[in-house]
Amino acid sequence: MKFLLALVVAAAISFTSASTTLVKRANPQGIDVSHWQGTINWNTVKANGVSFVYIKATEGTTYTDPNFSANYVGATNVGLIRGGYHFAHPDSSSGATQANYFLAHGGGWSSDGITLPGALDIEYNPNGATCYGLSASAMVTWIRDFSNTYHSRTGVYPVIYTTTDWWKTCTGNSASFASTNPLWIARYSSSVGTLPAGWSFHTFWQYADSGSNPGDQDTFNGDMAGLQRLAKG
Repeated sequence: MKFLLALVVAAAISFTSASTTLVKRANPQGIDVSHWQGTINWNTVKANGVSFVYIKATEGTTYTDPNFSANYVGATNVGLIRGGYHFAHPDSSSGATQANYFLAHGGGWSSDGITLPGALDIEYNPNGATCYGLSASAMVTWIRDFSNTYHSRTGVYPVIYTTTDWWKTCTGNSASFASTNPLWIARYSSSVGTLPAGWSFHTFWQYADSGSNPGDQDTFNGDMAGLQRLAKG
């Protein structure tokens, strides 16, 4: 009886895993990359079925990714929908200052159908205080400053990349951005799990930090037409 139960459980896990894989394959697949991936063969990435990519452009107000231009041109040349992302350092300068730095170094957007809105990568501090020394209300103000500045300059709101855990910890689980900013959720699991407050769905899901293509592995929550609409604003 125990053996039979074990077989049933194993089959259920296998079915769930296979179903999740099929769902991911049905949606446009993407990656996000930076200089850490080195030189990327974009023809191979395209041949592997990748449709979009987010490319690191900037960090704080003192760093530009040295491979951004090469990656952006390479992705463009093979026909991928692409966009830049900014790694936030809310402890070093205002949201507006960092949004303007991002826009000046690759984070721009135009309604051409192939450029994704810039993304704000806001997550645990790799070098210090978990929430960069900011209170939840101060963090919400910082994000709003970045978001509104980006919107005023481009006409679209930036995508917000985060984890539910960080968002709850550092913004008090604010629901202030759900009606304006697309959500890019990071969770390395078989499902996206609970989303931050206010968002009833995610736009992008980073579901693994490695895979058959360079960088982190992502999927778009919709079809190719939806991805193109996002790129057109």
